[in-house]
Amino acid sequence: MSDDDEAAMVRITGRVQGVGFRAWAREEAERLGLTGWVRNEPDGSVLALLAGSTAGISQMLERFRHGPPGASVSGAERQPATLAEKPVGFRITR
Repeated sequence: MSDDDEAAMVRITGRVQGVGFRAWAREEAERLGLTGWVRNEPDGSVLALLAGSTAGISQMLERFRHGPPGASVSGAERQPATLAEKPVGFRITR
């Protein structure tokens, strides 16, 4: 990863499964030029790994706090992440 890039792990809680959250997250991340992945967690939350510019990650975190129509986000907790290499693309995982 370049010096201008960073990575973050974000856990989004609330009504975020079954509302198209992962597909929405992938579209938003791609618009912002971010790479990484997003997945549903067994506890009902959604977990996302974001890699890219500091500004892009900050914008995505703000978008996570609102979510797509139908979602009801109660929290978006950001944790630092360390990556050896920047992921290629943004994918939905299981």
